Amino acid sequence: MATIYHQLWINASVAKVYELISSAEGISRWWEKQTATRTDDGLIFEHNPGPEHGVVKLKVLEMVPNKRVEWECISIHNKTTPAFAWTGTHLTFELTEREKFAPANVSWAAAVPALVILDFHHSGWAESSDYFGFCNYAWATVLQQLAQLCESEE
Repeated sequence: MATIYHQLWINASVAKVYELISSAEGISRWWEKQTATRTDDGLIFEHNPGPEHGVVKLKVLEMVPNKRVEWECISIHNKTTPAFAWTGTHLTFELTEREKFAPANVSWAAAVPALVILDFHHSGWAESSDYFGFCNYAWATVLQQLAQLCESEE
């Protein structure tokens, strides 16, 4: 199985990043408009990227405040859409705070704040998926929107 992996260094508080990845309202601000539904199986986030894809359903498996969020894609899609490859995959956001990394004798060091490192994994992909490269690029674009939103609000 293959995994999409992206690491972002975000100039924002860990609380701000967590807020934007752990609620339907937060996720809606940087990705697709989400709805949240409580079921007997737990919390489900849903969004509809268009009729050709159908509704994408993401079951929340874990939420550890300011540390980690994990979802599983539980929806089933037509083979002609990239969403088809998501069924059964896991999406994980792991947050780590990092102090300034520049040495004190560098003039710009004082301007470099503490950072949040976001490690994103979308795992469980079929090795031969036609959509792996497309979705890898799409995630890079979407995660950049998350980083920009976090940094614009600090």
